[in-house]
Formats: sequence, structure tokens, C-alpha cells
Amino acid sequence: MAESEQDPTEDAPGGDLETSESEDLQELLKNVKEHFDQEEKMQPESSAPIEIQLSSDRENATEKDSENDIEKDSTSTPEDTGQLTTESTVIQASPSIELGFEGLESISTAELSPIPSADVESHSVENEENTLDNDFGEQLKVEEQFDQDQPEVSAPTSNDVQLTSAPEMDSVSSSQNTGQDDLGAVSLEKDKQMRVASAPARLGPDDAFCDDVSFLQDICCGALVGPDYPMAECPPDPSLVNTAICDTVFEENTYIKQNSLNLVWTFGLNRETPVYALHIDNQRIILYASSHTAVMNNFSISRQHLLLGHCSPLSCIAVSGNRRWVATADQSPESLVIVWDTFSGIPVQTLFDCHPEGGVGAMAMTQDAKYLATVGTGTVQRVSIWDWTSENKGPLCSVDLSPAFGPQTCVLFNPEDNTELLSNNKTEVVFYSWKENQLEFASPILTDQTFNKIVGLYSQSVFHLIPSQVLTATSAGNLVIWDTAQTPQIQSDAVKSYKKKALKLVNLQNDSITVVTVSDRCIVTCDVKGCIKFYDEDLGLLNWYSNFNLGPISSISFSSQPASRASEKTSYPSESTISAPQFVVRNFVITTVDATVAHVTGDGCKLQILLQEHSAALHAIACHPAQPLICMGSYCGLLKVWNYEKKKPICSRLFGTGNYIQCVTYNKEGSLLGVGLTDGCVYILDALSLNDECPEPFQYAKDAITQITFSHESSYLATVDSKTTVTVFMLREKNWVYLGRQNAHFKPIQTLMFGVYLDSNQPRLLSLGEDRFLVEYNLANSPEDDLLILSSDRIEQSAIPMCMAWYPPITKESFIVTANQQYKLKLYNATTKMCRKTVLSPTYGSPLRKMEILPFSSDSELKMGYLAYITDDKVGLQTLPLDGNPHKSCALICHGNTVSTIACSYDGSYIFTAGGDDCTVHMWKVDLKAHTAVTVLGGEDLIPFYGLLEGGRDGELFKEMENYFYYSQLRYQRIGSMETRGVSTHIPLQEIPFVMRALGFYPTEKEIEDMLNEVKFSKYVDTGKYVTDIDLGDFIKLFINHRPTFGMTVSELQHTFDVLGYENENEEKAVDLGELLQLLQNGGECMAEGEVAECLSTLLGLNPEGGSSELITFDAKSASVLLEQHLPQEITSELFVNEILGFPRVLSESPCVEEMTIPEAAST
Repeated sequence: MAESEQDPTEDAPGGDLETSESEDLQELLKNVKEHFDQEEKMQPESSAPIEIQLSSDRENATEKDSENDIEKDSTSTPEDTGQLTTESTVIQASPSIELGFEGLESISTAELSPIPSADVESHSVENEENTLDNDFGEQLKVEEQFDQDQPEVSAPTSNDVQLTSAPEMDSVSSSQNTGQDDLGAVSLEKDKQMRVASAPARLGPDDAFCDDVSFLQDICCGALVGPDYPMAECPPDPSLVNTAICDTVFEENTYIKQNSLNLVWTFGLNRETPVYALHIDNQRIILYASSHTAVMNNFSISRQHLLLGHCSPLSCIAVSGNRRWVATADQSPESLVIVWDTFSGIPVQTLFDCHPEGGVGAMAMTQDAKYLATVGTGTVQRVSIWDWTSENKGPLCSVDLSPAFGPQTCVLFNPEDNTELLSNNKTEVVFYSWKENQLEFASPILTDQTFNKIVGLYSQSVFHLIPSQVLTATSAGNLVIWDTAQTPQIQSDAVKSYKKKALKLVNLQNDSITVVTVSDRCIVTCDVKGCIKFYDEDLGLLNWYSNFNLGPISSISFSSQPASRASEKTSYPSESTISAPQFVVRNFVITTVDATVAHVTGDGCKLQILLQEHSAALHAIACHPAQPLICMGSYCGLLKVWNYEKKKPICSRLFGTGNYIQCVTYNKEGSLLGVGLTDGCVYILDALSLNDECPEPFQYAKDAITQITFSHESSYLATVDSKTTVTVFMLREKNWVYLGRQNAHFKPIQTLMFGVYLDSNQPRLLSLGEDRFLVEYNLANSPEDDLLILSSDRIEQSAIPMCMAWYPPITKESFIVTANQQYKLKLYNATTKMCRKTVLSPTYGSPLRKMEILPFSSDSELKMGYLAYITDDKVGLQTLPLDGNPHKSCALICHGNTVSTIACSYDGSYIFTAGGDDCTVHMWKVDLKAHTAVTVLGGEDLIPFYGLLEGGRDGELFKEMENYFYYSQLRYQRIGSMETRGVSTHIPLQEIPFVMRALGFYPTEKEIEDMLNEVKFSKYVDTGKYVTDIDLGDFIKLFINHRPTFGMTVSELQHTFDVLGYENENEEKAVDLGELLQLLQNGGECMAEGEVAECLSTLLGLNPEGGSSELITFDAKSASVLLEQHLPQEITSELFVNEILGFPRVLSESPCVEEMTIPEAAST
């Protein structure tokens, strides 16, 4: 105590400081001392001061650092008596200053190396040199005494931070009350238990920077500044990876997601990817893949954390030995590998384009999480080793395997030697060894003749407990033992350990072995009958589990936490030996081929089913109309109902093998559930018990039931089968009976839906098909066994309809909204079927496939709604009313490959998507506030539409619009008129087609009619009057919404010639001139002979520009003669595009240019 009370500036070893600097230093330290003297009075008398010695003598610093390599920092932890804990350290720095500090928490300002290195000694030397070169030391450490109620946390220390214990302080080894488990996490016995984990050094600074000690930050940030005191760097902000503990990832509101749609839960898993146990403190936590997402599922608290980052389905997952570090990979063209920290859920490294030739097919991680091994899926498979903790973008070493080896499906590191690894498929096992960035491999040959026994197909391989040996399980129940081939050259054997041969073939059982692994000096096998067997090193049977009745096992994963020792209180099973001691085994998780995941507790042999998911394609989902329930059905015959708020299954029913569920639906009250199967059967079930409402299912179809729906009052049930036939069932006297069938479409039906007539409460049934017809059925007047058609209207001219829905009541007029293949959304009057509006639909890679209207708010003042939709692989949200504003829509990848169907919750809070073949369902939280914010950021009025014009508001297209707009007014008032002209901001409706053509958009007569009706009736419901003119702003919206979304491509015109033409002698597609003129006059929208002659002669420049459009007299007979002179008898696609239509030629033959897009606003 006396030493700490001295003036810290007296007798300093580095006594050559300037007088002024010494005075500043004394003043600073005096202030600091006074600050702590005040705090010392508030501390208990038993508290001892802590010393920090600062020395500028480099030799002393070197000596001290060498001493610190031996001495460790000592920590005293509180006992059960509640005694306070102190920690004392002495850290070398420069210049030498002694301060007496008290009541401070231990903190280190030494920055950790950004990348962990396998060579610790080399990094220590570098850090020592950096310490010597810095006149002001970067390492400080002080200590704070905790209150008894505050848990004590020991921050991890980097290898390059050198600490020594203060000799005058009484310390107790922290190992007495601190234990470190296999997770690399330190548990402290304070307030029962607490866990702090250390992260790799590359991921951030020391955890100690979490402590808020402002005066130390002032010192580190340059409080001692002068010629001999260089500015020290401020400590960086703490990394969440460093500060995270094992439960951080499952804390509520850990991440604030502000997207319009946020993935919050997944149902189902990828059966081809193993499931890993992440048991922490006996919590049932597992890791598995669900489509393109890795899921950390904590069953103890019913919470998931989703590792999002991939765009394609996950093909493999690898974990470190302590289960903290996880790597995920996919088979997309991007070939992405992401490394995650499971404590914080944060991605810490991303490897791009690992295997661009086909993606990653197999992957493994070393026990210490230092290296990754990946196997590509290309024709020539490439095996690569990656040091993901370094800044190198490429692999350390790679090697290509011959196609004769076949696609390798498994890869594994030797847990005892990172330079050895293996891979295998059903017929080959390949052994590798890498050193100095060179990867060598060998594949031994093993046939049935080698041991005169049937070997079988390989399933999995694992490194044996005996060094140099490897075990491979086969489908014949055998275990192949591989060992290093012995040669006379002993030195060469050590280098070429990958050269192995089959040493022995051991038959363990008759059934196929599907899994082989090693755990706690035991060899573990699983088979097709669901048996799990444990063997010792000599393959002597120790124990087995055969009564789980779970079916073929595809993977097994043991907890990273060691099992508790056997005692009188434990109930481990007995070994199958003479002494029969308790067989101590860790908790483990097993996965079966039918997507069942079970947790087995070693102490007591308790089996708990964690997941029992769909094992076949899942296309059927439906949400309950009044409760938070969702029903799912799949091709495995499983029908399951979940409470998606509580994340618990409610009930389930298995229809049996061969009964593939294709579609399901609830009635409006939620009391009935309709189920359609692929064999044509229709079931009507009670929604709560899933029992049959009818004695026998209906089966009036032989093909799959693709759609099923109830009417609003549950009196009718309609289905679609054979993709073109509609069948209706009717409720009569509390019994469901067959009403009739009708084949009203000649192409597949896209949407079948019930509605309600405006003037009554009677249901109406409509269907929309790919044949472009909207059909309405006469339910009221249809006799038994005959479903009548009320009307059939063709609503599209060339586009293929994709889906339809009832437009929400946000307008006075009742509409049906449809989406087509040309990225257009259209509103049709529900009564007259007239097209009233056409707008640009969301353009996210593919047209809208299905859409659902989110439940509409009852607030009459809110004139806004929302539409949920899916494309090929995305789910999106669109704001209503529709106007073509692209900022009113958003979309996210929802499934790796394709999305099958969509459903919305009863309150509009969640959207569900089914992935089809990936057997998963994803649950998306709707955030309308975030969606509205994105819309507002896009601008108001015409600002979003200016961005859709080539060049924007200042581009040439907009200027042309203005010029044509005013020229149209002159044209309408006659060019040769001598009367005074009136210029306004509007043009008559009849001028719209001419301005559109002038801008390069050539609409058909049907499209012109739709455009004129859209403007003409836009205000009729509100005012009762027709609109007769249009201003420039509305014209811009009309132009953008009606023109082709992506223009016209040469490939589309070439396809037309492929269909209509023939191949000439030059191997070009061509059409005879006479046949072309006949098609123009008789096909599609028929053109008169004069119109054909006028159009072609005008395109060829043979008559005054504009022709009759400019009110000029046109002679059709003379034009016909000119056409015969200027047009050849054979019209090729190139001639038609370049010479007749006048589009520019493709100058470049670069392979990067797949097709030429014809400009929207081509100059006329």
C-alpha cells in the first residue's frame, strides 16, 4: 500500500523527460489519483489497490515479456461465502509510471490479430516487435471488484498479450471455480452459471473493451501527448462476435429487421443434408438446412434463428468440433460458402465462386475450425482446401479428380491431423494429404475378389481411433478397414500417408449400414432398420439401440458436451460385457430418411421426437380464416395442422402410401377442410379432428385435383382436375352431393375462385385458363350431373393469363385483377368483363404465378390494400390501388429453386410459401410500415414514372413526348388551317394511338380499345361523365403501363418465322410473299388489302411519310404495284426485321450478346 501511495513520477527509470512534459504528466496523474481517492472511500476496507507499472526501458520490457510467457494472469473467483473477488496484473509499457487504482474492471487495450494463425510463435514475435517500437505501450490492464450480486466474467486473452501476476496480491487459481467445456466456452460459478465464449482473433478486438472506463480511453486516446508520447489508437467498438455468449443468438430483438417481408420461421428440412446437435447447457438445439436457409432451432424455448445469405438450396453444412463455427454451401452458379458464428448468428466470412462449374457438393471443417475442404460438382470434380480465416481469396491448394472416380458425395478431415482428409461415394474412397500448398491423393482398389466377399456400396467413411486407419461402411453390412500401405522406405511412408489399402473386411451385420462415425473412443454405426450400435476399438459390441422404430437413419450427431460420469444417480444403459458397467454416452440427435429428427438422452435412454416433417414434395397449404392455424399436405400423404403463433402442431393425419396430397382449402367459417389428392379423390374433413365428413371420398376424376375451393356460405365445393375440367359438389340437406362437371377450357386452368353477385348473396364461380378465356358457371340453374356455362369471354389477345383474384373494395367499382405472362396487371369489371385498367406488374425475373389479397381493413377512410404474390422463386408485396409505380412493390427470394403456392393468414400479418420439391414451408412477417417507407422514398406523383423513361425527365424520350404532344394538337386542328390555334395541356382521346406509334409503340386495335376505355371510364363512377381528353402526366403513365415491358426482341420475331415459315436453300427461315400478305389479311386482327399496301409501302419509304394518318390521300393500287417491284417473293426473317421494319442490325457477334432488344421508342 505504501508503494502505491508514492508520487508516480518520482525516480522513474526513463528520467530524461522534459520538465514541462513532466509537470503535465504530474498534473494529469494527480487528477486521476484524486478521482480514485474519492472512489476508494466508497469501497470496502478489505479492497486492495491494484498497481500498473509503466516502463520505458526496452530491455526491461523484453525481460518482462519473456517472464510473462511463463506466468499467467491470476483470477480469484467468489466462493459460496460471498467473498469479493480481485484480480491483479502487471503490464509492461513505457514510460515507467506507477499508479494505485482501485475498483476497476479488468480491461485490455491490446488489439487482437485480425486473423487467427496456426503459428502462434511467429505472431508473438511480431507483436513483441510492435510493442518495442511503440514508445507508449498499447497494453494496459486494470481491475474492478465486483459486487456480490454481479456475475464475474473473464474476458478471453490473445496469445500476443503478455501478463504477469502481481506478487503482493493473494490470488487463487481460476481453475478451482472455472471449467471449460468442449465448446470453448468458460463457465463461471456465480449466480448458478454463466457462460462466456472466446472468438477467433480475426473477428474483432478483446472482449474487455465492452467495459465503459472513460478515463482509460482518454489515456489511450492520447492524454499523454508530446514528442516522446505518440498518439495511441482509441480502442475499437466491441464486436458482437466477441461479446456474444451461447444464448445471444436466441435473445429476443437481437436483430431488428426492417424489410417489407421478413422470414421468421421455417417448416421442414432438406433431407439430403445432415442435422447437427448444438446442445448447450442441455438445451435441445439443432442445426439443419431448410431450402436455402440454415436453421438453428432451440426446442427448449421454441425459437428459431435463421442464417440467411444463400439464394439456392443448401447442399451441405460443416461444423467445427466445438460447434461454434458453421459453414454452409450451395450448388448455385455463384457457388457460395458462408461461415457463421453460432453464438451471435453473424456471418464472419464469405467465399465466392468456390466451384463455379457446378457448386459445392460436399464440405468439411477441421476440428479447430481453421480450414475448410470443398468438393465441386462439375464434370471434373475439384477438391479444394481453404484457410477461411485468412485474407486470401483463393484456396490454399486444389486438385482435380478424374471423372472415373465418380461424384464424391462425402468429405472428412482427420480430427487428429488437419493435413489428412478423405472423400467417398458409393464406389470409390479417395485419401488425400496436403502439405506446402500441394494436395496429393490416391484411391485404392477394392473388389469382391479382394477378400472373396461381397463388399457392397460404400455409404460413409471415418478415421479410425487407431492412427493411420480408416473405416468405411457398406450396404452389405460390412466395415472396410483401410491402413497405410507399408513400403521399405519408412521416411516416404510418413509423407505419403494417403496411400492406403484395404487391410480387412469385417462383416458386422446383414442389414445395410448407412452411417458410421466416432464418439468418445467408440465407433458408432446406424443402419436401414433404425438400429444404433456402439463398438470399441477392436470392433467389440458395447451397446445398441434397436427399439426406437424410426426407420432408416441418415445421420447422427453427438453433443459437443461430454456426458456426466456414471454414478448411483445416473441411469445409463449397461454395456454388453461380462462386468456390465454403465455405458456412458453423450446425448445425440438422429435423423431418418422420412424427415424425422429425434433427440436421445444418454442418461436414461429417453427418446424425444423433435421434428416429424414432410418427406416428399409439399404443394398444399391453407390458412384458417379465423385462427392462427395453417394446414399442410404433401406427397407422402401427411396432412398436418400447425399453430403458427405458438409453433406447435395441433393435429395430423396420414393418408397412407400412394395418397399424394395436391391441394387443401378451408371454408369461410373454418369448420371444414377440403383435400384433393393426385389420384382424383376429394375428401371433406372436419377442420379440428381431420375426420371424414362424408362416408366415402368423392372420386369423379382420374387425374390429380390441382385446385379446390369453397363458396362463401359453404354450400358449394369446386375442384379442378385434368387441369381443364371443373367439378362442383353441393351441400344438400347436410349431405354433400355431386352437382356436375364441365370441360370449358382447352388449356390448363390457372385459377378457380368463388365470388358473390353484387345484387344478391348468391355465389358465382369463375375459372381462368391459359386459353385466355374467363368462364363463369351457372350454379343456380345447373341440373344434377350437368354444370352449365353462363358466359365465356376472351380477355387476352396474345398474353397468357397466369392468375386472378378479387380486387379489394377500395374503389366504388367491383373488379377482377389478373396477371399475365407479359408482366401486366389488368382490372376487369366484375359484371361486364371490360378491361378497365392495365398497369405494369412487378418485374422480378418471372411473371406473377399466384396472388392473394391481404385481408382488407374495415376502416372506410383507408383507401389502400395490399396484394401478396409469388413468382418462380420469389415472394412479394404490392400496394393497392394499382398504378404501375415500381416502388410500390418488393420481392425476396423465398425458396432456392421454385415456389409452389402461397397463403395468407387471417389477419394479414403473415404470408406462407410452399417450396414444392424442397418439402418446406416458409413463414414471412409482413411489415407494412417498412413497405410504406420504401414507397415514399421512391417519390410521389410522376417522379417514379420519370425513372422508367429512357433518360428520365431530362432524356430525349421525354422531350419527344412533349413535342409529339403539342404536334398532335396542331394535327387535330388541321395542319393547313388558317384559323387561330388553341394550345392546351390536353389532347383528345382519338390522338392517343398516333402519339403512341410516333414514340415507337405500335399497339393492336384491341390494345387501343383498352387504352381508350381506360381513360374514357376513369371517372365515370365518381362523376357520371366520360373523359374526352388526356394531359401529359396521365399520358406518360398510360404509355409506360401499356407498352411492352422489355420491348420486342429479335428472338420473338425469329420464333414467328420458325412457326410460319420454311427453311430455304440457304438454311434460313422464310415465308412466301403471297402467304405473308394472306396471313396479314386473314389472321389475327384482319387488315384490308389497302391497309396492308399502305403499311408496307410506308415502311419501305415508297409513299409520303405518314400516309392517311396525316390526312393525305393514298392510292392503294399504285402502292400494290410498287410492292411487287421492291419486295422479293421470299421474305426471310433478317429481311423482314432489317429492311422492312428498319430495325438496326446486330453489328457484334460477341457470345455475350444473346439477343437484340428492339428499342421501345424507335425513331419513325
